[in-house]
Amino acid sequence: MTGRQEPYYVDYDADFGLSGLTEGFTLSPAPEDTGAALGLVTAKLDAYDRECPAGSVDHLSADERSILGYDTSHDDWGYAEELREDVRGLVESPLADEAIRAVWRAAAGGGWDPAAHGMSARDWLRCIDETCAARPPRKVPGRRPAPSSWWGAWRPAADEVRDDVVAEIAEIAEIAKMRACRERSAGPLPPLDTLSALEEVAARVDPDLGFRLFLRALKVHSVRIEKARYDRLQALGERFGHPAALIDSGLDIAWPPIDTARRDATWDFGFSHLAGQAHQDWRESREEIRKTVGGDGIGQTPGSAAAVLLEDTLRLLRSALPDPAVTALWAGASNSPGSTDGRDWLRLIADVCRERLREAAPAYTPVVAPARTELADPVLREVRETAPAVADKVVSPHWHPVPATDVMDALEHVVTRIDPDLGFRLFLRVLSTLSVPLTQEQYDRYKAIGERFGYGEYHVSDVDHLIEAG
Repeated sequence: MTGRQEPYYVDYDADFGLSGLTEGFTLSPAPEDTGAALGLVTAKLDAYDRECPAGSVDHLSADERSILGYDTSHDDWGYAEELREDVRGLVESPLADEAIRAVWRAAAGGGWDPAAHGMSARDWLRCIDETCAARPPRKVPGRRPAPSSWWGAWRPAADEVRDDVVAEIAEIAEIAKMRACRERSAGPLPPLDTLSALEEVAARVDPDLGFRLFLRALKVHSVRIEKARYDRLQALGERFGHPAALIDSGLDIAWPPIDTARRDATWDFGFSHLAGQAHQDWRESREEIRKTVGGDGIGQTPGSAAAVLLEDTLRLLRSALPDPAVTALWAGASNSPGSTDGRDWLRLIADVCRERLREAAPAYTPVVAPARTELADPVLREVRETAPAVADKVVSPHWHPVPATDVMDALEHVVTRIDPDLGFRLFLRVLSTLSVPLTQEQYDRYKAIGERFGYGEYHVSDVDHLIEAG
């Protein structure tokens, strides 16, 4: 594991480099002079020094780190180095100084204009570079002083993404031109000269830097982004290896209304997803539910996670499923050491979901769509085929033992009398809880059922570890 160092943004989920620095300028009062402006640069670097990477091994002793192969070394490929790379790219570029100034002002919100203080844009960037260079590299356990070969092989070539970044900027520029011709506005947009300069950065300097500065300009100017464009921006960010938060944070997105029939979750969702969050230290409580209902997926309308969970929960609450069967169903899907009190547990879930929806989507009216009964037969066949194989098993044998037969009976009730979709999702969870061995043929059938329900790419693959070799 020695040599595992990657660039700053691989281990951190915030904006970085020059675009991350400009964010700091937008969030602070306008500096009065160059010294105050460089103070904001120093403050950003200080903040990085206080951050901890996602893969930190600070909690390990020196001996433990040595055994695992980690070194304590100078971290001279961190935030400061990313910032210097961005800065040097612009300083050494063929861009006119006025274009660099336009990009800086657009991304930083116009609060600090180097020209107003007798500096060219390049001179200002050189001051940033000197500030970074003057700082001693910090030491971080488990990090090495250069990007890993893995990252160098994975990072997309500029030619692979340049045209797509330029196309996004050009499309916004075209909208701006049309509005200028009509002499009317339907919302704020960056100035045309700024968009032109951003295109130059993406095309002639670095598409990644151009992409990040473009995002920053969209956020500074509060540009309303429709869902289709947002999806494209997220896809571009994923190609660069950026976390979703880098695109999301501060972006004004025109979200479509919540639609529980729209299957846009990549993994599990609803009641079965909540059950999958349970673990040994998990206790059925309002706070645990709140963590799940607030976890909308990338590209999902805020409140979607709560809405689909509420729909599942209302289906169960309004059904004739007995309370002991509700408890068995939860135990089988969650393998949680705690116990629930049937419908009281469901009522608590519904209550927390409604709280979240009042915050995130106050105009949303909860609905329970008609069940997908046309898929009841294939799901029921899979449940009944598995039932004999788990007849002698017990869920949570060391805490609140529940016979697997009770779980399978409850599943059959859900599939035949409530909702085959919910029943199948819970069935997949029960397979993992009971460690049921699967054949490749069974797994392929599950994948086919999942596709018919419209599940996300990795939903059914949660059980592929159960497939027996040979």
